[in-house]
Amino acid sequence: MQEMMKGSNVTLSALSEDVGSVIVSLGWVSPSGEGDADVSVLLVGDDGKVRGDLDFYFYNNPVAADGSVQLLGKTPTEAGDEDRIGFDLTAVPQDVERMIVAASRYRDARFGELENLTVTLADAVGDPLLRFTIRDADAVSAVIFGELYRRAGEWKFRAVGQGYADGLAGLASDFGVDIDDDAEGQGDLGVPADDEPSGLDEPAPSVEQDAAPNLDGVPAPRPPADDTGAQPQSAAVRPRTAKKKVTLPKAAGKSLAENESWRSARLFPVSALKSDRDRETRATSVLLSVMAQVPEFGRRLTAGFGAPAGRMETFTEVSLRHGDTPRRPDGVVRVERAGKLWTALVETKTNGNSLKSDQVQAYMDIAARRGYEAVITLSNDVALEGSPLVDVKVDGRRKHKVALRHLSWAEVAHQAQLLLRHEGVGNKAHAWLLQELLHYLQHENSGCHGFQNMGSSWVPVRNGIDDETLCPGDSRALDVVESWERLIRQVCLGLGGELGQKVLPVRAARGGRDPRERRALLADQLCAQGRLQAELRIEGTPGVLAVVADLRTGRIRTAMEIPAPEQGYPLSWAKRLVRSLAEAPADLHIETLVEGDTAGPRGTLERLRPEPADLLPKTDGARITGFRLSLLKGMGSGRGSAETGFIRSVDDAVQRFYGTVAVHLDRAAPRRSPARRPASAG
Repeated sequence: MQEMMKGSNVTLSALSEDVGSVIVSLGWVSPSGEGDADVSVLLVGDDGKVRGDLDFYFYNNPVAADGSVQLLGKTPTEAGDEDRIGFDLTAVPQDVERMIVAASRYRDARFGELENLTVTLADAVGDPLLRFTIRDADAVSAVIFGELYRRAGEWKFRAVGQGYADGLAGLASDFGVDIDDDAEGQGDLGVPADDEPSGLDEPAPSVEQDAAPNLDGVPAPRPPADDTGAQPQSAAVRPRTAKKKVTLPKAAGKSLAENESWRSARLFPVSALKSDRDRETRATSVLLSVMAQVPEFGRRLTAGFGAPAGRMETFTEVSLRHGDTPRRPDGVVRVERAGKLWTALVETKTNGNSLKSDQVQAYMDIAARRGYEAVITLSNDVALEGSPLVDVKVDGRRKHKVALRHLSWAEVAHQAQLLLRHEGVGNKAHAWLLQELLHYLQHENSGCHGFQNMGSSWVPVRNGIDDETLCPGDSRALDVVESWERLIRQVCLGLGGELGQKVLPVRAARGGRDPRERRALLADQLCAQGRLQAELRIEGTPGVLAVVADLRTGRIRTAMEIPAPEQGYPLSWAKRLVRSLAEAPADLHIETLVEGDTAGPRGTLERLRPEPADLLPKTDGARITGFRLSLLKGMGSGRGSAETGFIRSVDDAVQRFYGTVAVHLDRAAPRRSPARRPASAG
């Protein structure tokens, strides 16, 4: 991988043959575990300005209609967070000269508070080609990491590293984007009112859109691109950098069934599924058919694997020659764009069954021989960040031609939830198909529930903790830590899909530890303390959600620390906190955090409701720094290797804390709509 210096540039075709599409990843580390930033892309012409406001892609406008740009969202990494952007370079309109890749923070946050600001670029196979590290981003709130640009018919990348003190609005305005600062009816927060659109104001619908009314809560699509690939511009369409308001779908109407024994007819029935083979075949066909029929969904699942934007067709039970005997992968995905085909073989497992290395290796060989681009594995297991799920030895001469990618069923459901309930799809029929897919995936008989097995080491480790015979360095403890990491990633996917917000495990690289060293440390802590622990960052909440599973006591603790307000009096803080938790569980524990090592007052919400003043320290001069809220829950009692009771207990504990406690707390400060600057500002 080529390391780049500020101002340097490189031709992409000199680094790889597969650069028709690329993935650009922006990464950073937050020492506190709470810092974050958002990526954005600007498409500019030869005059250095955008062709129109729709050439500004950010969290309220994440996908180009022509497929040239797609913000793929955040993923946790071992070193922090990574935000990925997919570029289909074959689809970029000819009048676009440069694509600016940037990131921004909000309010008073600055990039100097983050560490290891890096941008990497990978080819269509996923092999990293280049990396650029920014070392001088201090008092700026927006940074241009780099740019993709054309020279003599070739795409090149330039490492930029330019900072902006006035944030996303200042950066966007410098490239000719007209930022909307209309905050009328929005209060002081700059958040769109409930009855007005957010992000990009919606243009008038076309005749086709009128013919296909939307479901409640599903926005209409933007007008299609013209023949040049450019999106239609409108003087009334101006980006708003206030975060898009997300609302959950309305409650379903009253059923017409005579009694609860009646079951709604389903497009994808599960009653006839009797064997693992039936489940695999049905699940593959259901998923691939919906991917082909709902373009937004199919694109969402394949863009991160290097697939271009184009016409997608999917197939099942295809027979392909391999030596003397044919092989039958579970599915094939083909995408056509400009007469070129992108092809991926799909291998599916359900009901907790493991992928087989020799089987995956055979499909890699077939794909390489036929010139296919990828092999996609799909199972209940969630891959560890930064490591392959299946140990497949691939011929080094073929590795650069065939990408091996993994999806979990939990990730598939997560993406379907985001589109259906929060971001929207093209029409009512597409929304209905996604609804049916979700019902199928979440049905207990489908075998697609997600990660549900803590592994063969789970029972010996729990027994070793009970009888105090588990010693540091035991490899079985490391296996359990890896299973715990997979479980936490799945919990984040499930909650994030329901909320339509980012829910990420905190992966701060404290002390510069690499992933293996960090997991080894957690395994030793498990042996010594008998506890598994993790931290989740939920967008919009005032603190980090800590999850601790104490295997000695059989209890799960969920907790969140919230900072004390900057103004007001301690008694007012305590009263306001107790009042905001009026609907929280009576057994919620509240502890006052006091500066220094002094322990603060604590008690249950039930006891504190009549006397909030009991939260105030009795020691004169003690300074309150915040409050810790926590709930306790018993673990699943089963001891089988699958340990579904434990997995369900962890998921329920996180859901309960968010739904009964965190949702009632004052939200983290929202993003303000910045003032509009002249288009010529620079």
